[in-house]
Amino acid sequence: MGLFVFLPLVLPLTAWPIARLAEQHLHPRTATRLFAGVAAVMALCSTVCLALVMVVGTAQLPGNPLPDGWSDPEVRAAVPFDEVVGKAAIPALVAVVVACARTLWRHGRVRRRAHRALAGVRGTTVAVLPDETPYAYALPGARGGRVVVSTALLQRLEPAERRALFAHERAHLAARHHRLLLTVQLAARANPFLRPLRAAVSYTAERWADEDAARTVGDRRLVARAVGRAALVSRGTPVATLAGFAVPGPVPRRVAALLGPAPPVPRWPSLFTSAGLAVWCAAVGTAVSAMSSANSAVTMVLILHAATPL
Repeated sequence: MGLFVFLPLVLPLTAWPIARLAEQHLHPRTATRLFAGVAAVMALCSTVCLALVMVVGTAQLPGNPLPDGWSDPEVRAAVPFDEVVGKAAIPALVAVVVACARTLWRHGRVRRRAHRALAGVRGTTVAVLPDETPYAYALPGARGGRVVVSTALLQRLEPAERRALFAHERAHLAARHHRLLLTVQLAARANPFLRPLRAAVSYTAERWADEDAARTVGDRRLVARAVGRAALVSRGTPVATLAGFAVPGPVPRRVAALLGPAPPVPRWPSLFTSAGLAVWCAAVGTAVSAMSSANSAVTMVLILHAATPL
């Protein structure tokens, strides 16, 4: 394996260029799916890398429950600096597991609390809560989920802007944006180099819903006005993996995009453009990361099989 086993840990750096270039030049739907896919694959590969390094580097420690054959010199020679990086991989892998578990637990807790709070609220797809705090978000669940909005926010919007709000939130539910947002949240926990993709998906998912809402209501300026007005009074959503109408972030960019022409039809960009070069760079980095982790895993299995007595 050699130094190639460490490639999945640093290859997420190749995804950095698309965090800004692709979100500006690609259709929001294409950009969101691309970011989420790249983040998921690279996070999985880097976690596999950490696990392999930890196994090899700690196999020779006293009292280790691993088979004796795993501490064979040939096994340890598969990873450079096995003792140092192996010991360092233990807290790193533990931190990844704990961070991901905490993110999943927090996400599930917020969703359960939200569903319990809405248990007695009438309505199938929309839940209007008598609350003085202005907010609106899409709550996924059975039968397509529900749109949750407070009376304080509705009072600050005109009737036409309310239609834009509901169209925006229904777009989040229809496209299951909560799954993509949760995916990049977990990926950023697994590898800090993927954090730019987490921020990019938070923006492009909102842009995706903005465009769907504009197509539904037939007025881009109306959606832009509703987003801007809601952003002035809204406090966002209870958790980052729940999509909201006016989440904290680049709201001016969203409004500016809505005031401009509609984004082009989704298509793979040409290699001879800055966005295309960034996308292809990320695609190559993702492919190399996947091949490197797969090759390291297969090689390690073969070495351990040869070193472990039957």
